[in-house]
Amino acid sequence: MDCIFCKIGEGSIPSKKVFENERILAFHDINPAAPVHVLIIPKKHIASLNDAEDGDWGTFGEIAGVAQKLARELGVADSGYRLVNNCGKDGGQEVFHIHFHLLGGAKLGPLFSRGS
Repeated sequence: MDCIFCKIGEGSIPSKKVFENERILAFHDINPAAPVHVLIIPKKHIASLNDAEDGDWGTFGEIAGVAQKLARELGVADSGYRLVNNCGKDGGQEVFHIHFHLLGGAKLGPLFSRGS
C-alpha cells in the first residue's frame, strides 16, 4: 500500500511525534493551518470514516481522549481548539487514511458562514 500516513505510522517516513502507542500516532502537521496543528491517526489503515468497521469505534474514542490530552499539553485546552475530520473528496479529505486535525493557539474563524 502506498499510504503516506501508514508509512509515517510504521516509521519509514519521519515525523515530529507528540504521542504514540500501539494503536494511535499524533504528529505535527508539516503545513500547519494554526499555531498548533497536530494530526492524530490510527495506525490501522482506514481510508475514511465511511470505511470504519464495528471494531474501530473504540479507537476513535481513544483518539478523542488523545486529542484532549494533547490540547492540555500543548496549551490550547483552556483557550479552545478544534478537532476536525474531513471525510471524502467533497469534505476536503486529501489523504485517504482517516485522520483528525487538532487546531488551536489562535482564534479560529467560523467553519461556515451563516446565511440570513
